[in-house]
Amino acid sequence: MVEKGVVNARFQIPHLKHIEYVLAAKMRCRKLYIGITNPDPSCVRESVNDEIRSTPAANPLTYLERYEMIRGAMEEFNVPLGDYEIVPFPIHRPEYITQYTPSDGVYYLGICDGWDEEKLKILKGLDLKTEVLWRRSKEECGVTGTWIRSCIATGQEWEHLVPRAVYQYITEHGIEERIRRLFNEER
Repeated sequence: MVEKGVVNARFQIPHLKHIEYVLAAKMRCRKLYIGITNPDPSCVRESVNDEIRSTPAANPLTYLERYEMIRGAMEEFNVPLGDYEIVPFPIHRPEYITQYTPSDGVYYLGICDGWDEEKLKILKGLDLKTEVLWRRSKEECGVTGTWIRSCIATGQEWEHLVPRAVYQYITEHGIEERIRRLFNEER
């Protein structure tokens, strides 16, 4: 077990596969830093490895909303508050990553696509210690935020794809309507 670990994702709807990733990393470290990429619209950048990640419909949630949903999910999964921190993670401005996360931590990644490979290269380029938790095909990776946002926008069932705390937060804060509006604007 290492002292400090770091994970990162957009969490543009924190889902159960995100939680699997976060908990797999938490099992390997005493303190986990959960980095939220694209923390604000000025951080959103295009990538040839994931062209839709920069669109407004792909980024409907604010940093604060994602922070609160992740915190609720961590509580739901009984992770003690002192065992993790939730921080911005400016992956598209890598020179700032260690302003928010420990440079002596282990940066954990799950690799499912070209974008994940790109993130691994970015972190290695900063001479940060990385550990790949798994390499999976897109099919093996399962649910994605894109799929969940699409389910919400088209009126399909999605509650079973996210932690209970996330479902409650989204429905109680009326976020479903924002997701539908942004989805339809991009069509």
